[in-house]
Amino acid sequence: MTTPPAGEERRKITVPAEGEGQRLDLFLAGSGVVLSRTFGAKLIREGKVLVNGKKTRPGTRLRATDRITVEIPPVEPSSLEAEPIDLDIRYEDEHLIVVNKPAGLVVHPGTGVPGGTLVNALLHHGSLPGQGGGTERPGIVHRLDRDTSGLLVVAKTRESLARLGEAIRRREVSRRYVAVVWGSIDDRGVVDGPIGRSRRDRTLMAVTPGGKSARTRFELREAYRFASLVDVALDTGRTHQIRVHFSSLNHPVFGDEAYGGREKMLGGIAPQRRLSARRALGLLSRQALHAAALGFIHPATGKKLAFRSEIPTDMEALIEFLRADLAGGDGA
Repeated sequence: MTTPPAGEERRKITVPAEGEGQRLDLFLAGSGVVLSRTFGAKLIREGKVLVNGKKTRPGTRLRATDRITVEIPPVEPSSLEAEPIDLDIRYEDEHLIVVNKPAGLVVHPGTGVPGGTLVNALLHHGSLPGQGGGTERPGIVHRLDRDTSGLLVVAKTRESLARLGEAIRRREVSRRYVAVVWGSIDDRGVVDGPIGRSRRDRTLMAVTPGGKSARTRFELREAYRFASLVDVALDTGRTHQIRVHFSSLNHPVFGDEAYGGREKMLGGIAPQRRLSARRALGLLSRQALHAAALGFIHPATGKKLAFRSEIPTDMEALIEFLRADLAGGDGA
């Protein structure tokens, strides 16, 4: 390689002992040099990655002490506008930021949502680089649905984004949720069902044989007359995973209209409980799902970080109603 073009960055790495036998593309992503395995493979195929001075393939197996040189293209400036939207920041340093997202806030711009998102708010806060998982998603490591509240981590540097993304792929990031679901559910269980696009509605997801592997664990916290409060842990992070998995069990998340968690469920419960159920639905304009705990290893310092978020007021009001309904119920 000659002098890199203007704006490009040259990185040199010597493979440590623990890198012995790793694929080159996986090693680059795991070490934080590139944003993802896919991006690393692209650079390798373009000849921007040399191992011991020679071009190679993404699947090349590395040896300890191999010398890698990477030409990283310049950072793409974001075309998004900064917007003054209030944020509930739980942690921040020069590498990352942890935000407690309210229900109703979209994480990043997309079709039909040009602005007013968490990304726009973070740009105003000065917490995002001008690059990331695409210019529409700078720094975004993982997402929460618009009407799901709770904790998520956003990277502020290219290295943090790559390392946090790799930690999620390796299931080293702990994500725990609290949800209210319809019906009486087992004390604990595991939902292991692949998730892909729904054949009936391409805007939704479904458990389908051709989908990506997905695994959700749950444990009952409180049982009510027609609903249950559950703690949920993700082993994978597919789109709408919790909502899809509980819907597949015929225990959709309470209030989740897209996956059958509102009016559709009223006809399936005992008539004497139907009025209370309808009143409960009136307390919540979204799905009763909250990302309550987040834990991971800091990508730069190696320190273990853990955060908790209290159940928001709308879900708390629903839970209190369900408790009162159980205490004054008809016993049926």
